Amino acid sequence: MYEFYYAILSVVLLSLLSLIGIFTISVKKELLNKVIPALVAFATGSLLGAAFFNILPEAIEKAGGSVMIYVLVGIMLFFILESYINWHHCHDESCETHYHPVTYLNLIGDAFHNFIDGALIAAAFLVSIPTGFMTAFAIAMHEIPQEIGDFAILVHGGFSRKKALIFNFLSSMTSFFGVFAVFLFAIKVEGLIPIILAIAGGGFIYIATADLIPEIHKATNKKIIVVQSLTLLLGVIIIILLSNLIPE
Repeated sequence: MYEFYYAILSVVLLSLLSLIGIFTISVKKELLNKVIPALVAFATGSLLGAAFFNILPEAIEKAGGSVMIYVLVGIMLFFILESYINWHHCHDESCETHYHPVTYLNLIGDAFHNFIDGALIAAAFLVSIPTGFMTAFAIAMHEIPQEIGDFAILVHGGFSRKKALIFNFLSSMTSFFGVFAVFLFAIKVEGLIPIILAIAGGGFIYIATADLIPEIHKATNKKIIVVQSLTLLLGVIIIILLSNLIPE
């Protein structure tokens, strides 16, 4: 039962990250644009570390090598989500759009994305507490630059700052439904948890390689490239350290 409470606590903290946009209001644009590239690189390392050093090994241990087919399913699933539901993670505070339909579509896509995050976190905690925390940590690191981008999209799309914060927070609440869905159904279906983990691993790999790394490659300044390389490596190292420090 502790797994359920850990999962709920994790999504509560993730939901609070949706309010991070309020802190960007008082931060100078130049400073924000300097910090975001490092955050994106750190998130990349965290996602890759969680996928290769925790999530996928747990899935293989539970179900064997046959589960790897679902890694490919996860990659394809996240590709389809990003292509057809307009789930695009903007990592630049300057992202702009001036059409209300796009802002609402972004909210719908983000709500579905948060539902999946909640389901992945719940499935990870059902495997082990360390896997749950590693998954939640990796998702949180990815959420920070994403939530900054989502807030910018809503404001530039015509929302007031207050309305943007409220709607962004409401869309994050769907992660709770993801947790409830897994604890209600997944634990009753034998062999489903390793499949969910494999899909999650594939999704993490897709986000890191198809979404975040292209953003990192946009940097041309040598200092920024060095910082991004180091923070990416740091993200991987922290995942490995935490996976060894957190008790089962």
